[in-house]
Amino acid sequence: MAPTKIELDGLLAFPLTPFTEGLELNLDAFAETVESHVAAGAGALFVACGTGEFSSLSPDEHAAILRKAREVVAGRVPVWVGAGGGAATARAGIAAAEAGGADGVLLLPPYLVTGPPSGLVDHVRYAVGDSSIPVIVYHRSTGVFTPDSAVELLGIPTVVGLKDGFGDVELMSRIITSIRSVDTDRARDFLFFNGLPTAEVSARAYAAVGVARYSSAVHCFAPEIAARFHRALAEKDDAVMEALLAGFYLPLVALRDEGQGFAVSLVKAAARLRGDKVGSVRPPLVEPTADQVARLEKIVDDGFAVLKSVEAGA
Repeated sequence: MAPTKIELDGLLAFPLTPFTEGLELNLDAFAETVESHVAAGAGALFVACGTGEFSSLSPDEHAAILRKAREVVAGRVPVWVGAGGGAATARAGIAAAEAGGADGVLLLPPYLVTGPPSGLVDHVRYAVGDSSIPVIVYHRSTGVFTPDSAVELLGIPTVVGLKDGFGDVELMSRIITSIRSVDTDRARDFLFFNGLPTAEVSARAYAAVGVARYSSAVHCFAPEIAARFHRALAEKDDAVMEALLAGFYLPLVALRDEGQGFAVSLVKAAARLRGDKVGSVRPPLVEPTADQVARLEKIVDDGFAVLKSVEAGA
């Protein structure tokens, strides 16, 4: 059985999965990527998840990524890993994560099909099986929960939290209230995360309903900016947050919205701009155009200029 309380504090990082020019897994570059996240102060790593192109990885690649991450991290921060797909694939992924020594699993939504709320809870129950590894359920796409079905997750002992990628703050508020109203230690310790793309843009709204934890894709290429925003959110420093939002995050989101899958493609392109050997994305994701990369470079430069101004107290 999972521990009764899981601590996942600080900035949560989701490392990219580097590929070679032939789109083969590049574990040496991945080791560098992992070390850079830890050195930048990440509170935990979630490898082979959405930003890590989980859907494009084979089971062997998935296992190799977890193994390399644990080797590099060497216990300094928790290492969680993605699992998901169809029911049997998700179950196998959770079992592999437990066998591979992961600290926990982010369970992505069911593949291709959806069902009623009771079926969604059963999907999680089947995927977890008799494993004892902690699981956070990703609430998005084909895996959107109602308040009542979210409460049912409390009956699956290893499920320790819910991560929202659906983007309905009202629904999340109802889910949180429903779970907390159960008024047990388990319900009080249940974790909630903001998992929207470029989560900093919605971070204040989610924090207001009790979801202060979020995942930062920006930590992949501008950890200094990500860390400063995270600190400003914790300190409720609206002036700093608004400066970073206006001068960096909102222009980044506008560019992100120009292409499907850019929540990953742009992040990889930005990481390459800073010299990281992450390679390109696997299909069906596509790379940004040369013009988009040039605009991305300016947005990142502007972001660091805003950061410098904020740190100088301007």
